[in-house]
Amino acid sequence: MKNLIELDKRHFIHPTSSIQQQQEKGAKLIVEKGEGIYLTDINGSVFIDAMSSLWNVNIGHGRNELAEAAADQMKKLAYSSAFSTFSHEPAIKLAAKIASLAPEDLNAVFFTSGGSESNDSAVKLVRHYWKIQGHPQRRKIVALKRGYHGVAAASTSVTGIPEFWDMAGHLMNDFLHADTPYWEGTEKAIASLRSVIEEEGAENIAAFFAEPVQGAGGVLIPPSNYFKEVRNLCNEYGILFVADEVITGFGRTGKFFGIENWGVTPDLITFAKGVTSGYIPMGGVIVSDSIHNVLKDKSKGTLFHGFTYSGHPTAAAVALRNIDIIEKEGLVANAKAMGAYLLEGFKKIKEQLKIVGDVRAIGLLGAVELVQDPANNKRFSAKLQVASKVVEALHERGVICRAVTYENTDIICFSPPLIMDQLQIDSMVEKLYDAILSVQKQLIPHMVNE
Repeated sequence: MKNLIELDKRHFIHPTSSIQQQQEKGAKLIVEKGEGIYLTDINGSVFIDAMSSLWNVNIGHGRNELAEAAADQMKKLAYSSAFSTFSHEPAIKLAAKIASLAPEDLNAVFFTSGGSESNDSAVKLVRHYWKIQGHPQRRKIVALKRGYHGVAAASTSVTGIPEFWDMAGHLMNDFLHADTPYWEGTEKAIASLRSVIEEEGAENIAAFFAEPVQGAGGVLIPPSNYFKEVRNLCNEYGILFVADEVITGFGRTGKFFGIENWGVTPDLITFAKGVTSGYIPMGGVIVSDSIHNVLKDKSKGTLFHGFTYSGHPTAAAVALRNIDIIEKEGLVANAKAMGAYLLEGFKKIKEQLKIVGDVRAIGLLGAVELVQDPANNKRFSAKLQVASKVVEALHERGVICRAVTYENTDIICFSPPLIMDQLQIDSMVEKLYDAILSVQKQLIPHMVNE
């Protein structure tokens, strides 16, 4: 144990982590194995993985079927390039399978290794789409404040969370952000989007990007009419609509793709995470028939975009088996039913505790907001670090989840595996209640003083 901690500190630079914290305290958790919704560390402590690790282990941990699918494919053909029109059976079958599950008229797939690559690819594809039609000026990308789309050059710029720009500066130009509907409501959010479009000129805008539910921004669920208005606005100005389904795809929201909850069809869908349940890296972009037809007719010569692992045969085989499990075990329906049950648990906590504000869930994707005064949504001072304290209290009680504290919010996010049942939800909600109560007791003096 001690040797692993020291090796970690000396040699492993962790993604999205505090380097100082790592050096002072060592790794927060060294995980040894996973089974179902649980993770076990090297000391034998067991935790509920209430985040599916990074929103992605949809079918749960320890599924031998995926290990077998990978091993079988590796024995036959571990890797082969898809460049220069080379192909292989797993990628062909996976593209066809995803097309059969996607909303109508989205039938062609470009494969990547993950979500950041998927959104970078979507940016390049939509710009290329306009360029080959004689509109090279259509380069600008509009997205939403609080949206998260990845950490590669373009996907960082699409992201609407300033903290991700601060590390190395804004990496690319021509990226704009409109107000999110969660805070402003549909009317104001659409007005903000229209204002951005008209100020920049629709003739200069390639696409609008949005997550069906803003995940890393705090599980922000839009009003019921928002995406229909977005679709109408994009149609009005001739702008492509890209739905970022990296988190919401493959059953997470109780629909196979999250955008289906609003009865809207985008022009492109980006995906990753749940396509393999995180067992192996894979992502992609699904494009509409109309876009694909333009690419076929007007994209002359080589499409100079692609990754070494685009359409990786082993990853494709794992993805096919993963999707098969999601379908055969009814995990999309289970996510919908268990999500409703989880939301009821959140509502009971809200009734019982003084510092719980808005609670929400769509499928097995939910959040609990912590506020000083729920009646007027008065927030705690950022220096109190309320959400972080609750996450630590949950960790002590054997639950791994995530805090979102951008813009002085205190949000606890949940995204457990889609296999979760009622008894497991009851256990998690009970631990959540205890954790919030323990922090609430610490905060009473501050609440009185402020």
